Amino acid sequence: MQVEVKTFGGEGAGSVELDEAVFGLEPRADLLARCVRWQLAKRRAGTHAVKNRAEIARTGKKLFKQKGTGSARHGSARAPQFRGGGRAFGPQVRSHEHDLPKKVRALALRHALSSKARGQTLIVVDDARLDAPKTKALKEQFGRLGLSSALIISGAEVEPNFGLAARNLPNIDVLPVQGLNVYDILRRDTLVLTRAALDAIGEHFR
Repeated sequence: MQVEVKTFGGEGAGSVELDEAVFGLEPRADLLARCVRWQLAKRRAGTHAVKNRAEIARTGKKLFKQKGTGSARHGSARAPQFRGGGRAFGPQVRSHEHDLPKKVRALALRHALSSKARGQTLIVVDDARLDAPKTKALKEQFGRLGLSSALIISGAEVEPNFGLAARNLPNIDVLPVQGLNVYDILRRDTLVLTRAALDAIGEHFR
């Protein structure tokens, strides 16, 4: 698959051949959904918790005698139906993480890249560098490429000036190639890869 290489100024800079084994697959929604669910589950802290009736600091004395009051039978003020009582079936501290095989994750990443290539929302740029960290100048360059919601993958490291200028722009994410992941690819409209990132992706899947 042949793709034109551009600069952030909107000019042409040659072309590159995309690997069909990485960018030419028919995207499978089930694989992408599994990987996104796995990623989001790993993010969850799982620190939400409430006190149940065994943890409430309140008297356990019987409220009133069992019979003869005309009221329902109760044995403890810590019961969930009372104000100040414990919570019934509330959340407890736990891990939300679940397993996903490494090969499934790698395949999902290839399907995510293929979905951008097939949808023609993949742009390859020559480089992601700036002479000065000026957000206004970078925003003008993005306007020439029609970028309003994009994930930009640079080389092994994000160039400092480019990273500083881009971090003030909404819906624009900049990551090094090691940070490439399914969720961030899918949450933005356009995927922008530098030549260095494209080479690193090819090496990774070789």
